[in-house]
Amino acid sequence: MNGLRFTRPFTILGILLALLVIAAFVLVALNAQNSASSPSINVVVATKDLQARVAIDPASLALRSIPVPGTYPKVYFTRIQDVQGLVPLVAIATDQAITSNDVAQPSAALGSQSEYLPIPSGYVAITIPTSEQQGVADFIQPEDYISVIATVSTAGKVATKTIFTNLHVIRVGTAGSNASSASSLTVVVTECQAEVITWFLDYAALKYVLQSFHDYLQPGTQAPDPKCPTVTDAKGVTLPFIQAAYPTLFS
Repeated sequence: MNGLRFTRPFTILGILLALLVIAAFVLVALNAQNSASSPSINVVVATKDLQARVAIDPASLALRSIPVPGTYPKVYFTRIQDVQGLVPLVAIATDQAITSNDVAQPSAALGSQSEYLPIPSGYVAITIPTSEQQGVADFIQPEDYISVIATVSTAGKVATKTIFTNLHVIRVGTAGSNASSASSLTVVVTECQAEVITWFLDYAALKYVLQSFHDYLQPGTQAPDPKCPTVTDAKGVTLPFIQAAYPTLFS
């Protein structure tokens, strides 16, 4: 009897230990099952901080695996090519998964949240009127380069001269308009050139010529013009200024 009393606590302890081991195995198995049953999805994330209104380049994107939420709203992107070129509506942080609510097409008219125009530092954008006869029969498209010819009539004489070359066209028509029937071109110029072209729009007839794509400048290679590096360097134009700058139009 004494021996039985002495061994019973050890028997109970052994049973408890066995139950604890079994419970531990069960928990491990359940966790493994839950992990295996939790699906994941490869989504597009930002590899660096993305600024609002600046088009996304593919080098700023990568695919990462994330767990699928229980109530999965299908707003993630699963292909990089579906995101590149889109415009963030808000700032997107590094490693953040990009959703359809964060971005928009660059052609979308979204007011203050639309894409920044690709204007190099030191330059401005100005919109000039066009038509079929004036603008090379609607063949001018964004990213083309054009030259501008002015015709001036003074004192009964008519003269024609090319006043600008290599003007970069960044938009044709208004946002969302049909480019084939556009009535305007948006081009990149210096502020000084903007004043000159405004004068010619008021006092001369303008026609545009489309330059060969072999002669196009490489995007991003336009350094600030040393003659007019900032918008504050424009001092205004007058008739004597135009006559001095383009003497053959007035001789």
